[in-house]
Amino acid sequence: MKITEKLNLEFEGLLEHGPINIVVFGDSVTHGALGSGEIDYETVYWNRLRKKINALRNYMPVNVINAGIGGISAKGSLDRMQAHVLDHHPDLIIVCFGLNDVNFPLNEYLDPMREIFERSLNSGAEVIFLTPNMFNTYVADDTAEFLKDYAAVTADMQNNGKMDHYIESAMALAHEMGVQVCDCYSKWKELSKTQDVTMLLSNRINHPTREMHELFAEELFQMICGDYKAPEHADSNTMYSEDK
Repeated sequence: MKITEKLNLEFEGLLEHGPINIVVFGDSVTHGALGSGEIDYETVYWNRLRKKINALRNYMPVNVINAGIGGISAKGSLDRMQAHVLDHHPDLIIVCFGLNDVNFPLNEYLDPMREIFERSLNSGAEVIFLTPNMFNTYVADDTAEFLKDYAAVTADMQNNGKMDHYIESAMALAHEMGVQVCDCYSKWKELSKTQDVTMLLSNRINHPTREMHELFAEELFQMICGDYKAPEHADSNTMYSEDK
């Protein structure tokens, strides 16, 4: 059952089908990482998304299971997928890997992504590949000293087109497999034409600022609920947004 269908369930439907369950499966950005040693679960994109969905109708509980772990890759996440993702019986799985995978050969990114997409689709859940943000494009003066060497590496991967190639390849795979793509990477690329995207990264390498998490949340929300309409028989005892 799609999330927009679950939103309209009444008491009996909630008893039968349960709340909306979303699992977000990814790396440090999904985990909630910002600056060095800083994590904020309140402003991360998936929590913003949860609030946006509940603003449509607050009767239906929206649970988000955070299966993001900082520093991990798609390949390193295969063994944990059953316990961290599938065992929660999600209605929607949002997959967001790439920032760490670019440090390894392309096949070590695409092959695990293929398995993640396949297992997600076979679970019966809706599946979205959320493309990540850009890396920094230079080593900023205020980058933490212990991160500056790696910042030079990520800037080179961004500027020489390697990051573009990895994300474009993963998007092509998703389209081939029938997985929806929420392409926020292209949004960042467009921003980079007029803004200093390095300053939009909390750690000046790969973690978006709190404000930039809104971009991910809004793009996901529009993909999931953009066409949502409350039914004419909407129960007056439960809140529906007047804008939808």
